[in-house]
Amino acid sequence: MEHWEIFLFFLIIAFVYSSVGFGGGSSYLAVLAMYSLPYQEIRLTALICNVIVVVGGVYIYIKNKQIDWKKVIPITLVSVPMAYLGAILKISQETFFLILGVTLIIASILLWIKTETKDEEKLLLESKSAVLGNSFLGGGIGFLSGLVGIGGGIFLSPLLNLMKWDTPRKIAATSSVFILVNSISGIFGQLSKLSVDMDYFRILSLCLAVFIGGQIGSRMSLKWNPLIIKRMTAILVLVAGINVLMKYW
Repeated sequence: MEHWEIFLFFLIIAFVYSSVGFGGGSSYLAVLAMYSLPYQEIRLTALICNVIVVVGGVYIYIKNKQIDWKKVIPITLVSVPMAYLGAILKISQETFFLILGVTLIIASILLWIKTETKDEEKLLLESKSAVLGNSFLGGGIGFLSGLVGIGGGIFLSPLLNLMKWDTPRKIAATSSVFILVNSISGIFGQLSKLSVDMDYFRILSLCLAVFIGGQIGSRMSLKWNPLIIKRMTAILVLVAGINVLMKYW
């Protein structure tokens, strides 16, 4: 496989992120973008790797009953078809990388922001977010996610924290479900227009890398500081975004 070091990068990213319950999709996308691989391959690879890593986390959240389905469903219900529409939308490679560069820079800013947390008792005293508002939020992020090739958690989680939507644990659980369903929807959209330029051996190799890294990380449950990981990701995503814009703008 050309650029064999990407395999190692993906393994490490999956290992670190899965150890704290994250998927790492934004970092996969950032790494692939810096190598200027075919844009359809970038989107499909990032989405598949997202599913492989995050599905275990979603299972754990469901098992531990940490998902508030009354709040999750309005966000995901609209996001799934919108992610599919974004994935099947035909755009040029130049347009894709332009959108990707801007998206990564905005995401890096959202990731860097530190938000105050709320506890369960305070949330019980506050009114829940409007269903319509959640649906619009999920739909907008879903469409952008399908267009770029990510699960959307990189946008949803920081925004929900800024909105003080729920406790950090509930937001993490919601983001995991959001990433999973949107990634699957985006994959179906990508499969409807596969390109002959894709390196399927590379895609399968990177899927294997995140599977290995994700399995090891989820079992080790290391005590990483989530804020440090978020800010390390923010730096990586920012560098990738600037690099993409310098190449294609």
